Amino acid sequence: MAVTTTTTTAVAVLRDWRSWPTVFAALWRRSLRFRTLTITLLATSLAIFITCVTMALVIQNDLFISRKNVVLEDARRAIDDAQSKLDVAEVGDDPAALQELWRSITQGLARTSSAEQLAGFRIEKGPNPLRLNGFTQGGLTANQLSDGLRNRVKEFDYLQAWQSIALVSDGGREVPGIAVGQQLQVPEAGPFEIYFAYDLGDADQTLVFVQRTLWIAGIGLVAIVAAISWVVLRTVSSPIIQAAETSARLASGDLGVRLEVRGEDELATLGRSFNAMADSIESQIKELGELSMVQQRFVSDVSHELRTPLTTIRLAADMLNDQRDEFDPTTARTAELLYTQVQRFDILLSDLLEISRYDAGSVQLELEATSLAHVAEDVIEQMRPLAEGRGTELRLVAPGGYSPVDMDPRRVRRVLRNLIGNAIEHGEGRPIVVTVDSNQHAVAAGVRDFGMGMVPEDAERVFDRFWRADPSRQRTIGGTGLGLSISLGDATLHGGTLGVWSKLGEGTNFVLTLPRHGTVLEGASPIALEPQEPLAEIGDATQPISLADLARELLDREDGS
Repeated sequence: MAVTTTTTTAVAVLRDWRSWPTVFAALWRRSLRFRTLTITLLATSLAIFITCVTMALVIQNDLFISRKNVVLEDARRAIDDAQSKLDVAEVGDDPAALQELWRSITQGLARTSSAEQLAGFRIEKGPNPLRLNGFTQGGLTANQLSDGLRNRVKEFDYLQAWQSIALVSDGGREVPGIAVGQQLQVPEAGPFEIYFAYDLGDADQTLVFVQRTLWIAGIGLVAIVAAISWVVLRTVSSPIIQAAETSARLASGDLGVRLEVRGEDELATLGRSFNAMADSIESQIKELGELSMVQQRFVSDVSHELRTPLTTIRLAADMLNDQRDEFDPTTARTAELLYTQVQRFDILLSDLLEISRYDAGSVQLELEATSLAHVAEDVIEQMRPLAEGRGTELRLVAPGGYSPVDMDPRRVRRVLRNLIGNAIEHGEGRPIVVTVDSNQHAVAAGVRDFGMGMVPEDAERVFDRFWRADPSRQRTIGGTGLGLSISLGDATLHGGTLGVWSKLGEGTNFVLTLPRHGTVLEGASPIALEPQEPLAEIGDATQPISLADLARELLDREDGS
């Protein structure tokens, strides 16, 4: 159990690490404070890093040069002291005296210099009758000295040569050091190479201390800059964030929200300007709201007031239309036109009342479990005489949509009547295909005509009230110009959508989509808004089929899935 918990925690941590770039990118896009603070810290850190590295290198170079000059002077002083003693010594041909002098010289080199290690090697330039040997003190060997250093010492009699080497300390670890070499002229024995090895460990420790101090100071400085930047950004950005939040609340409809203004600076001026703008917007919106209410009330009152005289006029028009056969041709035609226009006026009043209900927000659905396919069949049968009168064929394709869905059947029938009527009006006598289908999320009905179509600019305005794509075209069916607007309201009231696709010369396709459950539409519509098949390809597919054939086709689909 413990192993499983540990593994789960590790996976969670790994997932958190993987999500960091996404979180960082989101913060970078959305937060001005985060973006400014990040840029400030990166720029400050880079500047401090460059400064610390430069100072560390300069200090390291100066420390090494000063230490090198000290050891060179120390070695020169020791060699000069030893050479002066050799120059004044009088040993003659006595080997014992020369050996004693050499011993005192080597001991003097160790005393007069601060070198930790010494070594001397005879330069073979001739016979060595007195046989003076080299020496070493502190463990310095020829293997630690490079050939280049020794060659320079052998080549130049009175010049110093030096190189950096690694010395082994008493604890067995390597420490940085410097080796200084110079010739020493021994009477009766010839020249010797004398090397001094100096331990630079103390200088290295000093350099480490300085570098550590620089880095600690740099990190502290970055932290201080971050704190100062945070305070400054918070001071400056808090009013901006408050203004953004207030703007969002104002845009969402909270017209009474205002910014709190403090001081007399630029931000205070911005706050006062914002509040003045909000006051102006609030007053204008309230004025427009009052005008809208007056307009809605006017339309509703006028529509209701016109109902009574319209009813009387309609009764008289019905009577005259019923008796038009007894009139002369001119009077009969007048009675027929009166009857038609009164009917259109009645429809217009009904649509105006419906629009006023939508504007007032007083529309309620009367939901029933209804099959969209059956509703489409009923509407097609109602519209078929009108379509035949225009020489248009109505075709139904219904692979789905038979299962009942909660909807307001009266409003859905009105939507389909409007869509089919609009297709008959603009279909130019070509077939109209009504498609009904469904999936697990929604049911949909599409009405496709192959008429003149519309350009995209006109398709975007097709749901506007009283709008027509071509103002010169007369409505021959008798529409009021409010049908598509009311249809869009009915679809929205169900929680669905009503979309349109149209292309000039290829026709128009309307798709009504309703959710199966609740008032929230999830997933894609069962019917694509943009049709994929031209008219020639769907001719056979749209032929009427019997219910038995349809049931057999559905069973075949279920078996195949």
